[in-house]
Amino acid sequence: MSRKRVLIFVDPENFRNSIDLIEVANKIFEGKDIELFGLSSEQQMKKSMGYFDVLIEDVTKGMESYDTMCVTDYVEGLHRKVGFDAILVPATFFGRMVAPRIARRLHTGLVADVTDLKVEGDSIEMIRPAFSGKIMAGIINIGTGPMMMTVRQNVFHFEDLPMKNTKVLIFEHPLSASKKIRILETEEKGVSYDIRDSEVLISGGGGAKHVFKQLHELSDLLHGNVSASRKIIDQGLAPRAIQVGQSGKTVTPKLYIALGIDGAIQHVEGLKNVKHIIAVNLNKNAPICSLSDLVVVGDTSQFVEKLIQRLNKH
Repeated sequence: MSRKRVLIFVDPENFRNSIDLIEVANKIFEGKDIELFGLSSEQQMKKSMGYFDVLIEDVTKGMESYDTMCVTDYVEGLHRKVGFDAILVPATFFGRMVAPRIARRLHTGLVADVTDLKVEGDSIEMIRPAFSGKIMAGIINIGTGPMMMTVRQNVFHFEDLPMKNTKVLIFEHPLSASKKIRILETEEKGVSYDIRDSEVLISGGGGAKHVFKQLHELSDLLHGNVSASRKIIDQGLAPRAIQVGQSGKTVTPKLYIALGIDGAIQHVEGLKNVKHIIAVNLNKNAPICSLSDLVVVGDTSQFVEKLIQRLNKH
């Protein structure tokens, strides 16, 4: 049985979700001998040691900025040298930029935003949302090129400790596009937290737009963070960095308080392994209510104000 070679893209700003792709590799090639290659950036090299059989030394070395064209050139040359059976990329901002370029260059297919896998023998079915999240589509890989996918964050989880004796591969390849992009200015993000790391999320939807600013006070009292549905984001009331859902982020908090959120499938797609959900909604038949441990039928504004008052007394 030939050894399966899998390349995993280690995102420069999202280490945890990149490492979780090891679980995807294990599911795809269950029971087979796998050789894991990690394609890392300078800031993730040390943290990546022990997770991979082979770690490619600093793909971004020599780049002034993170240049997807350079990375594409690099991966093309690396694939010609090694010959990968699968290339796995986290569905992050960087991953979504670079994956289509690599797939086109390697003349292979790309399944984007994978949320589940069904493996039967040599048949691998990749599950992803389709038609704006209204249905889930199954896509089967039948090509001869490397299987390639971007994987939604916080859906798969790799829990093992980094126990591998990692070898570092120095792969020399000219970065032909390295002079084309220069950094002119940098600006700090408007949000200082990542909702994917939050154990408590106070999430506002269209029914909470009039009290959305107060949600930050409530989240402080509950030692949590604020998130939002797409309706709030589209109205410019919150940055896209805190959006939950198919077009936002997937979250796994211990407590999720949904305020004025109906819970369409596009939003629910962003909730994975949430321990407890509390829904506050005027409509007791809203889809989110059927998923909730506790439902409060009433006005979101009154609920927020009274809860803040109650918490301030203690």
